[in-house]
Amino acid sequence: MAPNDVNPEELLYAETHEWVRMVEEDGQKFATIGISAFAVEQLTDLVFMELPAVGTQVEAQTEFGEVESVKAVSPLYSPVSGEIVAVNENVPNDLDLLGHEPYGAGWLIKIKVSDESGLAKLLDYAAYLKQCAEAG
Repeated sequence: MAPNDVNPEELLYAETHEWVRMVEEDGQKFATIGISAFAVEQLTDLVFMELPAVGTQVEAQTEFGEVESVKAVSPLYSPVSGEIVAVNENVPNDLDLLGHEPYGAGWLIKIKVSDESGLAKLLDYAAYLKQCAEAG
C-alpha cells in the first residue's frame, strides 16, 4: 500500500456512499472524506466534479459538492461538521483517480471537525457492504 492508501475496512461510511477517515493531530480531530468504490462504479463515466473552497464551513449531512456522470448529478454530503482545511484539486482535473484510487489519491476534502456527532450515523465496513449488496 502506498502511504496515501487507506484500508477500506478501517473507514466509516455514510448511507450516501461517502467514506470518512478520522485522525487526531495535536488534540484536534480531522476527517478525510471521499466517495466509495461502489459509488464510483454505480455512477460510471464521470464527467465533472465540483468541490468547495478551503475555509468553507460545512454541517453534517449537508451538501458540500457534487459529482456528475453521464447518468446523473449526485450531491456529495459531509458526514461531520467543521471547516474544510484541504481540497484535493487533482480529482476534478483527473476524475479517473476516483476509479483507480478512491481510498487513496482520490480523497476529496479534509475537515477540521467541530462536531463529530454525525459519526454516530455512519456505517462500519460490514454494514456498508450489506447496504451495497441490498442496493444491487
